[in-house]
Amino acid sequence: MGATSTSMEKRENIPELLLVRAMAIIGVLSVHSTSFATVDMVNSNYFFLYNFFNIFMKIGTTTFIFLSSFVLFYNYYSRPLDKKLLGSFYKKRLMYIIIPYLVFSLFYFTILHFLYYPERSLSTEVHNFFDKVLTGKAYTHLYFVYINIQFYLMFPLFLWIMKKYPKTVKWAIPAGFALQWGFFMLNKYGLETPVANRGSWSFSYFSYYLLGAAIGIYYPKLKEWIIIARNHATSVRVTTWIVLWACWIAAGLTHVYLYYETRLHGHSFNTTLFDLVWNIHGVLTALVLIQLAFILSKKLPPILSRLISRLGQLSFGVYLIHPFFLLVYRQHPLHTGMAWLLHIWYLGGFLLALTGSWIVVGFFARYVPFNWIAFGSLSHPQKRPSQPIIPEKHLEA
Repeated sequence: MGATSTSMEKRENIPELLLVRAMAIIGVLSVHSTSFATVDMVNSNYFFLYNFFNIFMKIGTTTFIFLSSFVLFYNYYSRPLDKKLLGSFYKKRLMYIIIPYLVFSLFYFTILHFLYYPERSLSTEVHNFFDKVLTGKAYTHLYFVYINIQFYLMFPLFLWIMKKYPKTVKWAIPAGFALQWGFFMLNKYGLETPVANRGSWSFSYFSYYLLGAAIGIYYPKLKEWIIIARNHATSVRVTTWIVLWACWIAAGLTHVYLYYETRLHGHSFNTTLFDLVWNIHGVLTALVLIQLAFILSKKLPPILSRLISRLGQLSFGVYLIHPFFLLVYRQHPLHTGMAWLLHIWYLGGFLLALTGSWIVVGFFARYVPFNWIAFGSLSHPQKRPSQPIIPEKHLEA
């Protein structure tokens, strides 16, 4: 499918992607709200549950990268690659991604300064701030935005290659795995000094990025394979869906098991095994969540579907601010010998991060002008998307 032929195609609306985005942010909140529990509750009879939600739900970062790439290539592949398009692309990235990244980097850096480093001089902190901003380290979760900025810088190159040489799209998925694993192996065995903070570099996520690119470009041809529906069912497709979900569950549970044995029993596994299992788990999750979103869109009551879709629209803002609620919450730990109260306390952290973030970002979306400075592009809750696809500004991070 070449660029010329796709330029005449009408892009259909895919509101289900907002449900995928909502599920991804729930995954992020699950991981972050259970991170302390995987250490503090290791002797609990319910440690396996904390470990499960902390590892099986490690789907947020990888799914968001996949979604961002999917939407970008779906939206841009059929359009002429010229100065106007590139100018618009980078203007949106600056306004809706980079400026909020800088704002929240300063926000968290300032909080940490007053909490833990009040004795440091202004000149030292200014130097530290710029160093952390340029490496995605201003706060633990901001590495994800830093990764996406790297992908944005490379996007025009990948788009140009795939438009100029359409056959390369067929090789995008294996190329993604090759680039990612080449980086892993080079970093582990080939470099005298391995790259620090490997997870903050885009090469660690190329399999998800180029998977999203390929599926975004080929989506019109693949949708009958992706969407689980009776009118799409053939013996080959049903078998493919069953195998996909079975492999996803197996990979996810294997991922959980490796961390369970490591955390609870101190067993040691090769780090490459962790990388492999998480990579398989993450790639399959991206595909399964799209299928699940189409199922939920048909099965959920309309009001609940709209509510979850709204979370998907606000998810970038929720991602940026939710660690603040967890940070405040954890300043007041629960000191009790009653296990059930501890379980409630950890659940409370998750609920506060979700509802607190949702309320704040929703308030900004409705009432605060220039809210994009803090939270990127936020639509009014009563506005319904009318573009050919859910706008990229609601789906990227």
